[in-house]
Amino acid sequence: MVELAVKLKKLRVRNAKSLQEVADAVGASKAHIWDLERGASKNPSLVLLKGLADYYKIGVAELVGEDPTAPDEEPDLIALYRNLSELEPEDRETIALIAERLKASRKS
Repeated sequence: MVELAVKLKKLRVRNAKSLQEVADAVGASKAHIWDLERGASKNPSLVLLKGLADYYKIGVAELVGEDPTAPDEEPDLIALYRNLSELEPEDRETIALIAERLKASRKS
């Protein structure tokens, strides 16, 4: 899934908007939008995420990379999501734990 920073910059450039235009539209500072696009600010408020999603006319889930139906999502990830959605909740929880451990082992 596309990282938030990458997604924000891609959306801004695709829509031919300046940092200032985006900042003004969502009630944030230009510096804060820049920090989000660089990945320097990693925990934006839900209000800001909602404002950015509304501004770009997409859902918050798509903005943060958690929408398996997003147009830029990889087909194999969509298939994986569909398979996971058919599992029992405890099985999904087990798979989520495995995924977290795999991510953690890659960071080490």
